[in-house]
This record gives sequence, structure tokens and C-alpha cells, in this order.
Amino acid sequence: MTDLVRKDDGKPLRDAMKRRGVTQAELAAKTKAVDVRGLGVSVATVAKVTGRGETAASKCRLRTAWLITSAMAEPLQDHFDMPSVTTATGERCKDDDGADPR
Repeated sequence: MTDLVRKDDGKPLRDAMKRRGVTQAELAAKTKAVDVRGLGVSVATVAKVTGRGETAASKCRLRTAWLITSAMAEPLQDHFDMPSVTTATGERCKDDDGADPR
């Protein structure tokens, strides 16, 4: 599953919460309304994603990020980045005789 990275250590999320006048507990409750399963995000998870310090999480699952930003009617991309993707550019296999094809 894809994890998203909080922008600026969650500051945009905290700013959005302040603009909307919602606490972490209220935001967690609002995520239930936008969740088709009706489960939402726990207060503990909202605290990790929106918090700061040692208990804060720099990444969260796509679903969690979507529920939190949807509950605040905020664009996902304003608050989260996709993690950087690393791909190998070199050949990974060898011919049957064991010789490197390069």
C-alpha cells in the first residue's frame, strides 16, 4: 500500500484545522462521515498525522490521508507528497551462460 509523506512536518494540516476550528477529536469524528465504511480514522491516528514531536508520524497510508483531508474539504496534494520512487537503471539479469550481457 502506498504511504504519503506529510508536507512541512504536518504544519499545513494543523493550519487547516485551525482555520476550520476543529480539534483532533472533532476531525477524527468528521472522518467517519466521509468514510464509506463508516469507520473513519481514530483520534490517535489523527494525532500522529497532525501532531509534532516524537509521537508524530511523517508518513501515513493513502486512505488515512484521503479521509483526513476530505473531512476538512482540503485538497490532498496541499498536505501530502508522494514518497520519492527509486528505480534501478542497470540490468538485473545475466545470460544463461552467466556472462553479463553488457
